[in-house]
Amino acid sequence: MNTGIGLKESSRAKVLALLAHALADLGVLALKTRNFHWNVVGPRFNDLHKFFETQYDAIEGSIDETAERSRALGGRALGSMKEFLAQSRLKENAAGLAPSADAMLSELLSDHETLVRHLRADVDACADAGDQGTADFLTGLMEAHEKMAWMLRSFVS
Repeated sequence: MNTGIGLKESSRAKVLALLAHALADLGVLALKTRNFHWNVVGPRFNDLHKFFETQYDAIEGSIDETAERSRALGGRALGSMKEFLAQSRLKENAAGLAPSADAMLSELLSDHETLVRHLRADVDACADAGDQGTADFLTGLMEAHEKMAWMLRSFVS
């Protein structure tokens, strides 16, 4: 779909592909965080249960914003777990058993740091494609995940 917003079709397609990856990453991360929220056990249960809830609420807000950014650029927003898993740069927690609280924290920290690295590269790619709006959007997303990583790191250290 031609949007008439001043982006070449090739640039728009490139940016939409990056947004699809980001949306998929967020979908996988939100479900993993929710899973850990439900299944955390141990002496820090109350603190981590609430902490994980705060994080997945924030991630789910980012999911909506990312999907809407894709739609604003004339793209289709991914909407199924199958699509998320196919497009995500993060790995699903599919071991079947809930890891320890410390392992949950470490895994989420690693995922947020991985997401930040991908978003940093995506920001540059969007700027190179002439889409400063999406570069700015992804910069905000990157900053949010840097903060989430910092908070996770404070539990791990």
